[in-house]
Amino acid sequence: VPCTSGAGRSCPPQDPSMPDSRVTPQESRLDASLGTTQGHLGTSSLTDGHTVSKEPLSHALKLSSPAKVKDAQLNSPEEALWTTRADGRVHLRIDPSCPQTPYTVHRMFCEALDKYGDLSALGFKRQGMWEHISYNQYYLLARKAAKGFLKLGLERAHSVAILGFNSPEWFFSAVGTVFAGGIVTGIYTTSSPEACRYIAHDCRANIIVVDTQKQLEKILKIWKNLPHLKAVVIFQEPPPTKMANVYTMEEFMDLGNEVTEEALDTIINAQQPNQCCVLVYTSGTTGNPKGVMLSQDNITWTAHYGSQAGDIQPAEVQQEVVVSYLPLSHIAAQIYDLWTGIQWGAQVCFAETDALKGSLVNTLREVEPTSHMGVPRVWEKIMERIQEVAAQSGFIRRKMLLWAMSVTLEQNLTCPSSDLKPFTTRLADYLVLAKVRQALGFAKCQKNFYGGAPMTAETQHFFLGLNIRLYAGYGLSETSGPHFMSSPYNYRLYSSGKVVPGCRVKLVNEDAEGIGEICLWGRTIFMGYLNMEDKTCEAIDADGWLHTGDSGHLDADGFLYITGRLKELIITAGGENVPPVPIEEAVKTELPIISNAVLIGDQRKFLSMLLTLKCTLDPDTSDPTDNLTEQAVEFCQRVGSKAATVSEVVGKKDEAVYQAIEEGIQRVNMNAAARPYHIQKWAVLERDFSISGGELGPTMKLKRLTVLEKYKDIIDSFYQEQKK
Repeated sequence: VPCTSGAGRSCPPQDPSMPDSRVTPQESRLDASLGTTQGHLGTSSLTDGHTVSKEPLSHALKLSSPAKVKDAQLNSPEEALWTTRADGRVHLRIDPSCPQTPYTVHRMFCEALDKYGDLSALGFKRQGMWEHISYNQYYLLARKAAKGFLKLGLERAHSVAILGFNSPEWFFSAVGTVFAGGIVTGIYTTSSPEACRYIAHDCRANIIVVDTQKQLEKILKIWKNLPHLKAVVIFQEPPPTKMANVYTMEEFMDLGNEVTEEALDTIINAQQPNQCCVLVYTSGTTGNPKGVMLSQDNITWTAHYGSQAGDIQPAEVQQEVVVSYLPLSHIAAQIYDLWTGIQWGAQVCFAETDALKGSLVNTLREVEPTSHMGVPRVWEKIMERIQEVAAQSGFIRRKMLLWAMSVTLEQNLTCPSSDLKPFTTRLADYLVLAKVRQALGFAKCQKNFYGGAPMTAETQHFFLGLNIRLYAGYGLSETSGPHFMSSPYNYRLYSSGKVVPGCRVKLVNEDAEGIGEICLWGRTIFMGYLNMEDKTCEAIDADGWLHTGDSGHLDADGFLYITGRLKELIITAGGENVPPVPIEEAVKTELPIISNAVLIGDQRKFLSMLLTLKCTLDPDTSDPTDNLTEQAVEFCQRVGSKAATVSEVVGKKDEAVYQAIEEGIQRVNMNAAARPYHIQKWAVLERDFSISGGELGPTMKLKRLTVLEKYKDIIDSFYQEQKK
């Protein structure tokens, strides 16, 4: 696609222009008590010491009156479907399939205040006790943060970068940034100082919000290389010493008192739905991370219609309770926890910082969420924990669990949509499975979601055996999160659900089996990559379709099945196209001792594979240990090995285990479509993959290029022997 200047004028918009739109939320109800939360919620320590006056709520009321808002010509003729400028505007993809009037984040919040003002919005633990913030208080904290950012010199279309674990401060800093006309940019807490520098520089961060001294140190190291950075705010710990332009959250919130409500209202009034308000940086498995620009319409439309497709309920029907623990710098958690929460008046409860190291289940038990989302690795960890507990329990209890899970799995596989369960299935649920779900904190959980990476059949079957359906979604940072969703009404095992109503999909370059590249269109599609015109033109074609780089097929009912990444497709020296994921999944299913399997063979004469073994994780660092999991030890015993550690298996090349792996791989080869799909050589690595090892990204997604580079010598050895 030939592309010209930053606004992408050579990509003509195909959709009709939108008529004038008045951005007018309904009147807000102002009868809230704001210094404390309502009734049983008690006083919140976050609002202690802050005089949270009712006055700004009257501004929400003023802002919601039609007279206050000028007519906004949202899609002016010269606007294109994409831009690479932080201050750019785009032509919104409004057509008969998604005609909804666009609106801003502020308007979305005003409408939530009107309906949910007194409800608990955010739950968090202080000194071992749960405290809550109401929607009214949340709104006022966001306004105070907005005024603080303005006082510190936040410029329009510049960023506030947030580097910290999920917390109320993350949320009201993010919303406050948008209110103040800035752009929210999350940075992964695991990022190196150099990675922080790249993102903070690229997004022109004026202010960076951090939670701990450890994160503050990263910023202090790189500050001299960040010309736009004016201040840092730290909220969980005080700075080690008093420093210029470093503020505690209390100091920062007080700064906002010097900015008038009218000044903030003027900025809010000027905002348009087709302007950027969020930047999500892709994890950069190849080259530098790309800044995905999302508009206010991307956020508000997806929070409404993407979540509706997942059957998320508005609080007037049933207040959803969710636990926030996945990184908010990732689109999935940000759209699900932060923006969808506001749209429907959900109660979002924050997990402890060590959630992924083991404390998540405790939080789930205390909070009892109504819906829950996890990346596949999180669900696998829960499965492994249950398997370990089961292995250590008495014979009768273990047999009861296996019986209950087998009858339930059979029922769920044979009659997935039937509400009429046989007596044995109901008995199994009552006697055994309901107790297991309760112990996990899922007693009230009606919807369990996953996304971000493929999930093994083994994991899906395991949870079906517990009567927990895992609903898949499919999307990217570039689609503001969900573009396909599964729900209790739209479910098919192994599929990623159906396209969100109002969105479109097409497959290009389909093969004989109907597998092609997935291309997407709709209100979810991003504005462009910040400062990266070439990459934007590669992703969005002249008609505004996003080319995902993922391959998949659609069944007759419109359910999507992902088959892999086009870039991951292995093309052997013989010209055979081999998608790696199905073969890798087959090996993991056949050999329950295997944690990760990576197929090799691009431009090679045959296929080979790297394997890692299932091992326990260090509770403090989440790094893999040398100890095999209960399931892996069981596998060893079954095949006649006494090994209990990875080093015993790999260091001594345990004959029984290696023979069992070879036989399992032969069984996978027997089921392969043809000879070129056979795995001819394999090796077991001494350590499982991890984030710290570099093989997994922040959301536990496999980084194939890193694996190929890191284990290059082992891979080369597979093929060198051929030459002799």
